[in-house]
Amino acid sequence: MPSVHALAWKRLRAVLCAAVAALAATSTLAPSSALADAHLGDRTLRKGDSGHDVRVLQDYLTRDGYRTPIAGTFGPMTLHNVKRFEKAHHLRADGIVGPHVAHALRSVAAQRAASRSRAAHAGDSGGGTGSQHLGQRVLKKGMTGHDVRVLQDFLTRAGFDTPIVGRFGPETLANVKAFERAHGMTDDGIVGPQVVAALRHQDAGGASGSHPVADAPVGHARLLSNGLAVAPSDAPAAVRAVIAAGNRIATKPYLWGGGHGSWNSSGYDCSGSVSYALHGGGLLSASLDSSGFESWASSGHGRWITIYTNAGHAYMVVAGLRFDTSGANPSRWQSELRSNDGFVVRHPSGY
Repeated sequence: MPSVHALAWKRLRAVLCAAVAALAATSTLAPSSALADAHLGDRTLRKGDSGHDVRVLQDYLTRDGYRTPIAGTFGPMTLHNVKRFEKAHHLRADGIVGPHVAHALRSVAAQRAASRSRAAHAGDSGGGTGSQHLGQRVLKKGMTGHDVRVLQDFLTRAGFDTPIVGRFGPETLANVKAFERAHGMTDDGIVGPQVVAALRHQDAGGASGSHPVADAPVGHARLLSNGLAVAPSDAPAAVRAVIAAGNRIATKPYLWGGGHGSWNSSGYDCSGSVSYALHGGGLLSASLDSSGFESWASSGHGRWITIYTNAGHAYMVVAGLRFDTSGANPSRWQSELRSNDGFVVRHPSGY
């Protein structure tokens, strides 16, 4: 017959087990309900996370000039834009959104809103350097001011994501040149009346303005005579960014291995070209060779972007235009498609 001590120990053990089970159940259920109502800054966000606070993060990135699909999942494009925001605002560019990054995102959004409010009240009468309106002076590398911030905002809305920091630095210069090339202008990086008119015209959706080159037709990119591409009017931000990145290297020479050791190269091979353009759209974090693309992302044709690849070659079609080192003249962008026999067909998820 069990002793009194043995019976007491059994009762105590049963109570302890019940308590542990209850605690485990509570800890299992708590996070799911908490995360459903989580606010930006309540937890540290990183690639792979999802939830309402990720949506808020993507909204703030977009409002701060880094167009990001508000999908609720912290994917490659969100990671890319978080790092760019961190770098532009002198934070550690690790792609992790902690309290400091969340605070900076809110601060920049508030500053931009205040700046737009002041500009709206000021009308067109601003005279000082700090309050000038875009178009009142010619802008070039090294200049600062409110009109530079407006320039950077217009570039971002045109599909050339540019940190809105108020200083005309190297990234702004590169994007101005890319915009000029895409619109058939001399790519000198100088923002005069013609560039301003084109920026305002594109922002208005082509409904008004004096420059004749606007977005391409719905669903299909437009190929200019200089070999550069213009994004469709309904293209998602990531697709616009892929096209903009493709334009930056469209006329670069073919170089075996180019684009694999470094994103910046004097030339690019077939898979290096595709990798560079996808990276520019935030859809690829590291370059792949043609074999690597065979298992990348999703199988089959995409709505906007389709990659064709095999062991010896890779190219892609973006909004109806082929981006391919084979047959490139005068650039990698080509309106004529080619046979895809013998190629594996892949596309980035969602595109």
